[in-house]
Amino acid sequence: MAPSVPQNPTPANVVALLPKLNDADADLRYMSLNDLYNVLNAGSPTFLSNDYHTCAKTVECLLRTLDDSHGEVQNQAIKCLGALSLKLPADILPPLVEKLTNLRTTHSVDSSISATALRTFIISYPRPLSGVTPSKSTQDAYAAINKVLIPRLVGYVVIPHGLKNQPDPPPGMLEIDQEKGVDSDAIDVLIELIRCFGPMLQEPEKHALLKAIMSIFDNDRTSTVIKKKAVVAISVLAGYLSDRSLTTFVSNTIESFQGNDLLLAKRRLLITMVGSLARSIPQRLGPHLKTLAPFILQVLSAEEYKEAMDELAEAGAPNPEVEEVREAALVALDGFLASCSNDMRIFTDEAIAAALRYVVYDPNNATDEDDEMGGTQGHDSDEDDNNELEDDDNNEDADFEEEGAMSDDDDASWKVRRCAVKALYSIISTRSNGDLLDNGILYDKIAPVLINCFKEREENVRLEILATLTSLIRKTGEGISLSRLGGDRGVDVTASYASNSRKRRRENSNVGALDSSLGTLSTSVGLASPAGTPSPVSGPKADLARLSPAIVRGLTRLLKQSSIPTKQGAITVLYHMVLVRHGCLSDYLGQIADPVIDAVRSSSAHPGFASTSGGASATGGKLRIEALQLVSAICDTHSSRALDPYIDHIVPGVIAAVKDKYYKVSSEAIRVVESLINVLTPPRSASTEQKYLSHLLNLNDVVLDRIVATDADLEVRQRAIHALGVLLGRIAGLNNSKALWPFKKSNAFSVLQDRLKNETTRLSAVQAIDIVCASAREKEDLQPEWVRVVTLELGAQLRKADRILRGTSLAALRNLTANPVALGGLDDKAVHNLAGVLLPLVNPNDLNLLGLALVIFTRLVQRSPKKVVDEGLKNALCDIVLSPLGGVVLDAFLGLVRVIGEQGVGQPLMYSLLKSVGVNGDLAVVGKAIGTLLVAGATTVGFKIDDFTSELRNSTDEKRQCLALSVLGEAGLRLGSSSPSQLQPSVFTNHFHSKSDQVPRAAATALGRAGAGNINMYLPVILSSSYMSGSSQYLSLHSIKEILQYAGKTRTDLSPYTYQIWEKLIVASQSEDNKAVGAECIGRLTIIEPKTFLPFLQRYLQDPVPTVRGMVIQATRFTFADSDDSFDEILKPMLINMLTTMLNDMNLENRRLALGALISATHNKPEIILPHLAQLIPLVMKESKIKPELVREVQMGPFKHKVDDGLEVRKVGEVLVPPNLTTKSFQSAYETLYSLMEGAYTRINPVDLFDRVVAGLEDEHEIKVLCNLMLTKLIVLDPEESVQHLDAVAECFHDILAFKPKDNAVKQEVEKAHEASKGVLKVTVLLHNAFPSASSNATNLHAQRWKAYWESVVKDFRSQLSAMEQEVKNEAT
Repeated sequence: MAPSVPQNPTPANVVALLPKLNDADADLRYMSLNDLYNVLNAGSPTFLSNDYHTCAKTVECLLRTLDDSHGEVQNQAIKCLGALSLKLPADILPPLVEKLTNLRTTHSVDSSISATALRTFIISYPRPLSGVTPSKSTQDAYAAINKVLIPRLVGYVVIPHGLKNQPDPPPGMLEIDQEKGVDSDAIDVLIELIRCFGPMLQEPEKHALLKAIMSIFDNDRTSTVIKKKAVVAISVLAGYLSDRSLTTFVSNTIESFQGNDLLLAKRRLLITMVGSLARSIPQRLGPHLKTLAPFILQVLSAEEYKEAMDELAEAGAPNPEVEEVREAALVALDGFLASCSNDMRIFTDEAIAAALRYVVYDPNNATDEDDEMGGTQGHDSDEDDNNELEDDDNNEDADFEEEGAMSDDDDASWKVRRCAVKALYSIISTRSNGDLLDNGILYDKIAPVLINCFKEREENVRLEILATLTSLIRKTGEGISLSRLGGDRGVDVTASYASNSRKRRRENSNVGALDSSLGTLSTSVGLASPAGTPSPVSGPKADLARLSPAIVRGLTRLLKQSSIPTKQGAITVLYHMVLVRHGCLSDYLGQIADPVIDAVRSSSAHPGFASTSGGASATGGKLRIEALQLVSAICDTHSSRALDPYIDHIVPGVIAAVKDKYYKVSSEAIRVVESLINVLTPPRSASTEQKYLSHLLNLNDVVLDRIVATDADLEVRQRAIHALGVLLGRIAGLNNSKALWPFKKSNAFSVLQDRLKNETTRLSAVQAIDIVCASAREKEDLQPEWVRVVTLELGAQLRKADRILRGTSLAALRNLTANPVALGGLDDKAVHNLAGVLLPLVNPNDLNLLGLALVIFTRLVQRSPKKVVDEGLKNALCDIVLSPLGGVVLDAFLGLVRVIGEQGVGQPLMYSLLKSVGVNGDLAVVGKAIGTLLVAGATTVGFKIDDFTSELRNSTDEKRQCLALSVLGEAGLRLGSSSPSQLQPSVFTNHFHSKSDQVPRAAATALGRAGAGNINMYLPVILSSSYMSGSSQYLSLHSIKEILQYAGKTRTDLSPYTYQIWEKLIVASQSEDNKAVGAECIGRLTIIEPKTFLPFLQRYLQDPVPTVRGMVIQATRFTFADSDDSFDEILKPMLINMLTTMLNDMNLENRRLALGALISATHNKPEIILPHLAQLIPLVMKESKIKPELVREVQMGPFKHKVDDGLEVRKVGEVLVPPNLTTKSFQSAYETLYSLMEGAYTRINPVDLFDRVVAGLEDEHEIKVLCNLMLTKLIVLDPEESVQHLDAVAECFHDILAFKPKDNAVKQEVEKAHEASKGVLKVTVLLHNAFPSASSNATNLHAQRWKAYWESVVKDFRSQLSAMEQEVKNEAT
């Protein structure tokens, strides 16, 4: 604010500035207007409302200033007018509007100043929203618009307001003048008026405005520019027309299409208007496409195409007007397909045929019609494709030279072809979700034509063709991505550990199982030469394999052109082909190797060099990056034998790229270096010492150069360090001892050690050391001194605050200690020091780090038990058993306890567990630890099994009995058939009838664990208990569960008892109390013998008893997470039918269980589910809808209350974070949709999904919360469809924000309303950040209501919105 402006202005401050507006000095006039603008903004809303004289005088002065000869003064006056409008009394607004409409300039050359002022006046007021009472200032502004502006626009009084003998207004601003035509600026005013005040317009006003627009639209004398603006006005107004008015308007449009005297220009405008309506009101126009779409398709029909080609043959040149009509028709068709895809399904064949017809349309190169249309009919055989493309290949250079010579500046047919390709892109985008892609239409009809059009001479069209083919290939891959190696800081090793710990897998419960579940960092890719993906017999990938030869040949020709955008597009297509079908280029590397490496080497590839022809975003630097990505993908997915002939050409090109000054090129080239190292070294290559030695030396030198270069970017140095780790890891072993000269190898290890001490490169160095230590095979691979130094340095990182660094360092130490070669380099002092830095991590506060630390301690105890097992470790182990442990963390803990016992140093730990912990800890964990130590330590721990059996007999304390039972159960498991005679089943079964609540359950669990070690002794006893009813039967089920769980991991032979177990489980599970545990047991038994029991499960899904069917659904779900490949082979033929039966179950609760089974199956068996998901998704969608037959009315005293029995199937039981959505035994329909979005979005129809999301925003609170989460995902997954539905989302959001709880509402209702508003504001911010143009004043036909909603939120929720924007920003960082 200027210093001369007071904080609380008065009318006197305004009056003082007015004389200066007439000053002769233009600068003084401008500064005075600026001060006036600041005064008006600083003043209160009512500071001028009672001073009519000042208001009138200010208006007059500003109107005179609008006619100023200086443009800057005029612009400032318009700003002041907007600020003044909000301060004026209501009585002054109509005269102001009238004067603005009649304003005539004499000094200014800008004739649009009046319209600009009117538009500023209109947009100054808050936009009204449908269903919300507008503010008083907005109502006053609308009154002025209603009385003055609309009559001035149309030329007559629309709403008389009860006044008689009113003078007729002057001619309407939208009326067509015989000499001047239509005022273009008046249409701009009309568009702004509708956009801002559309919700307040009354029906007569809408009809009057529509009539005025249509008169402009239908008049032959108006220019094309004016008519295009009229189309925009119609599209904006259509959003506010009633259904009846819209139907009438569509009927009139159809009559216009059917007119006998329809001229080409009028036809084009009608088509453009309909296409614009499809984008502005897709949901409302969709039902009318049955009658509208045929008129657009008629323009693109074969009949009209033939007529046009006949005329072309006669006239020798195409008719420009005809081509403009075709272009408009294709644009409208693209709008129909993109915005109203469901309504266009009935026209699928016609739309594809029309688009294909004009993809090849080229009047300058017209050929026989059959040749033009050959691609549209599909190919009968691959030979036809190959022969045709071979002929093209023989003349490729001549073709391009000839086509380049045919370029004609007057030829606009390329616009038609480009629009046709865009229509095909929309078809692929909207109809590849298990629809046209799976039935082969996209590859049979569209793909061959796109391939034949690679020779398109116009680059804009060619780039669209390549982008469309890329989209098709990407859809074929269903989200397949090539996992990158490398030291990205965003990777949290402990997070992956946690993910593994949540999954149940069939593996031994020991330390080795934990090791295998974690794996080693960055060493899994490239160990074996990758095998090419076999071509499937049918399906999209089989179609892609059939067309791959033709695609590669066509792209090879494009790669030989000089155009950077075309090369980049061709490389992108090849890249996605490699991702979708590994090894697919093995037979074609000879064709593409030279042009791709030339692209890598491109001398013009500088970040500032941009192409001037075609894709503006294509630069030489981006071309090199994409070419390097392709080379890396090829190296990672193709065998070394296939790459062998081209290595001598690839390596020098990549080395040159590594040295590039542009950091992005250099960084991507280092990724390729890693891939090349894998290719050049065993086991992928068997000849490292001889053939590839020089290449490895050169790669080592360039990587070391980038690491130590002071001018290299940090990202380049970090990736170079990782690449060096890969190189040192791959050359480990005697077979590669000569791969690097000793002094070079020693230098490389020194560099890694040095980089580990640098703050900026430490994380990358840790990951590199991890790879080196995990890969060492011989003593010569690692120097003991180097191992000791890096071990202590890695241990020092465990004290750092950076969680990712700590987790990565711990994983590196785990791999170092797991490798005997690396562990052998540690002396007793180093082991002791390492144990000391690890000890603080042995606490239950962070289970992710705890599991890794326990594994490392296990290796260290085996190495030096007396140096490691001390008082500190003993106390730490006793502390962690005070908390519950599970999964791989419990396995790691028990593995460490077992090793301590085996090494003979377990007696102190045993005494501490019994005396210091005892019954104070988690009884199950403490019991397992003591039982494990008792068996592993044997006589060295000072206790025997008899001590615990005696404790069980004599103790009366419940907790002591439970602990003794847990110890005996674990001991029985580990001793197996060697168990002492006193450890009989009766030891446990005698406590089944204890009066305690805890002892019977502990006895059942212990009986099961002991029985898992000695099946023949225990299982018959357990089965005999299952005959009983009540608690004994329930407890026996828990014992059976323990046995089955252990048998599934160790593959214990249960075949003599499986049928007997099955029968007992089926009978026992009939009870409601036993259903859950019985279902789990049945599922685990099915995993053990799937051939026998899977068909049984399928038959039981038809059982007439609902509880039996529910139990079977739960049992089936248990099989998905723990089963292996052999189980999948038996499950595959029947799974889809089983899920379909489950989802169609008549019982509501069973359908809810079925939704949980579907999510579990999708998560664990994606290769079986995803190809058939299209037939399951509609069943899920159906459950998300409100079903009137399930809504009933209940009388509650004097009141009637509606109860929706289907609500439980729709709503969320509790709001869960996404990772936990797959862990429950049941799901709601919306939870299921949310889960499927993350892993199978390409199989879901986006329009149907958005419809359910929008409907969910109007449902119960829990469903609204989940729909908000779904919207945040959809912003990323499908931004185009998200923009299409912004208006519908805005209406729902507005209703949520407008809801106010009643004064007597309970606390929970108030909290729900607050939470709902907060969630809506967060999603609003995310949508605004993702699509800022939709919230701006720029013309956007998709989001008219969204703009109004955003403005109202900014006005009414300013503080909350600012806080939410900051929260979103913090989450993003």
